[in-house]
Amino acid sequence: MMASSYSAKEEDGHHSGPAGLGAATRTRKPDNTAFKQQRLPAWQPILTAGTVLPAFFIIGLIFIPIGIGLYVTSNNINEFEIDYTGTDMSSPCFNCSQNFSWNSTTPCKCVLSFYLDQPFESNVFMYYGLSNFYQNHRRYVKSRDDSQLNGDERSLKEPSKECEPYRTNENKPIAPCGAIANSMFNDTLDLFYINPSGSKTQIPLNKKGIAWSTDKRVKFRNPGGSNPNLTAVFKDTAKPVNWHKPVYELDSEADNNGFINEDFIVWMRTAALPTFRKLYRIIQKNNNMTPTLPRGNYSLEVTYNYPVRSFEGRKRVILSTISWMGGKNPFLGIAYMTVGSICFFLGVVLLFIHHKYGNRNNSSDIAS
Repeated sequence: MMASSYSAKEEDGHHSGPAGLGAATRTRKPDNTAFKQQRLPAWQPILTAGTVLPAFFIIGLIFIPIGIGLYVTSNNINEFEIDYTGTDMSSPCFNCSQNFSWNSTTPCKCVLSFYLDQPFESNVFMYYGLSNFYQNHRRYVKSRDDSQLNGDERSLKEPSKECEPYRTNENKPIAPCGAIANSMFNDTLDLFYINPSGSKTQIPLNKKGIAWSTDKRVKFRNPGGSNPNLTAVFKDTAKPVNWHKPVYELDSEADNNGFINEDFIVWMRTAALPTFRKLYRIIQKNNNMTPTLPRGNYSLEVTYNYPVRSFEGRKRVILSTISWMGGKNPFLGIAYMTVGSICFFLGVVLLFIHHKYGNRNNSSDIAS
């Protein structure tokens, strides 16, 4: 018959070994401390009708007005969208969509007419939108050289291997390299207002200020420092395969050319979803007495350079104003109103249950 012994050392995780060994045997038992034995003091709320019901009503009374305000603000934003993919035979861009490809050298143009039934009063932001374009693909997102885009001359001559297979072309380094730059959106969009007399007035589109200021000043720089001759800076480099002109011919203005071209910077900020929009131009409001875009007929002249048939995508143009909360997005207001309404409804239901059955339980407790 074997006798068992107990000591405080065993509770602390120490066991005395056989008498002949004279050394303590290791054990996997945690030390006998408040932390390791989970004896630390803890607080657990006790949910009662007096605490739960006010919480439901307060959340409801706060969230519902906020949701109404967000929803009304979103609905006050003017937005107009026109699809110019050209998949339908009745579309003015049908011929362009069927015949144009990346290898086409002659540009294809189409004109779309539309009518604005309400004026756009403040600054108008013009976006281009793409659908079924997965910019969030892992290999696509990694296919770029940030050092090259930041103006590093060594990376200009020896781009990162992440840019493969758009790293070199005809034994010359591609600038800018990578799949993102190679697939840059390059449609040209011009907007015209049709006067009542039938004449056309071109709407001035501002191409500056569309990129993030941090991207423009920090992440993207032209190589060569202050050298204004970009043709010499990008000598011995090749343009991306799908581009019609090299990077140093993106714009005639020096502060918007090369890697610091704002259209290029906007495209290089990849989208998270396959259906997205990117800022193309800004229509500034010049006169407080007249709307930026008055009600009436307009025409959109498209130079169709960007084929989307290969990935079954769609292209569209969006004209939109903004508010303090950004662009048109009714979801946030609907979400706030939904959560607030549910909380308020639950508060009413729980209050009815508490009023009807709470007194009965109290009476039975007193009787017993």
